[in-house]
Amino acid sequence: MLKKPLNYIQAKEYALSQPEAWRDYPFGKSVEVFKIKEKMFGLLFATKDHRRFNLKCEPEEAMILREIFPAVLPGYHMNKMHWNTIVLDGTVPTGELQRMVDNSYTLVVRSLKKTEKLRLSAIYGERIIEGLSFHSGD
Repeated sequence: MLKKPLNYIQAKEYALSQPEAWRDYPFGKSVEVFKIKEKMFGLLFATKDHRRFNLKCEPEEAMILREIFPAVLPGYHMNKMHWNTIVLDGTVPTGELQRMVDNSYTLVVRSLKKTEKLRLSAIYGERIIEGLSFHSGD
């Protein structure tokens, strides 16, 4: 049985389900920014046509996802090499969108100070740092 695509509320709830994730509004109430510590791993906002979700991504994977999914675009108002914008129009499968959120979160956790990474891995396990689920031809 196919899962229904994540809607805006479910995408927001999934981002907030990441360990110690929190929401901020540095750009006003219409743009929800998801952070771990003080670093952003996601940004949820609306345009005239759809809700959109900006997520951090490895550059090679970002390009591949854009080729596979028409709803995955270069990051809107972001570094287009490291961020994708996902149009929440129902065309990206739920599991794939969840994997993208997980990977974005993991990339940001890896960029935290060593003491923060050690604290997080002690509480939540090594998966929090080693959790990327995309690997190029290694």
